[in-house]
Amino acid sequence: MCSNGINTGQFEQMLTQIDDHIALERRWTHRLAHQAGDAGFTTVDDKLHSVQELLDEARALLADAKDALEDDAANAPGVTVSLV
Repeated sequence: MCSNGINTGQFEQMLTQIDDHIALERRWTHRLAHQAGDAGFTTVDDKLHSVQELLDEARALLADAKDALEDDAANAPGVTVSLV
């Protein structure tokens, strides 16, 4: 559906694609953190867990953006297309 010149369905798919990518990076960060911790690299382990938390925050913000997209699209003024 297009709303105010934006294809909201496609926009939402792009947000989902970004979220999927961040989820993958989070999994890799989690694995690396545990490898570092198991090897005794506690500082690296701590830093990677901090990165993991930031990636969780980014995903939460993307979920908020999806909700906002739906709300904004519902409240957007209608677009009128006229044949000429």
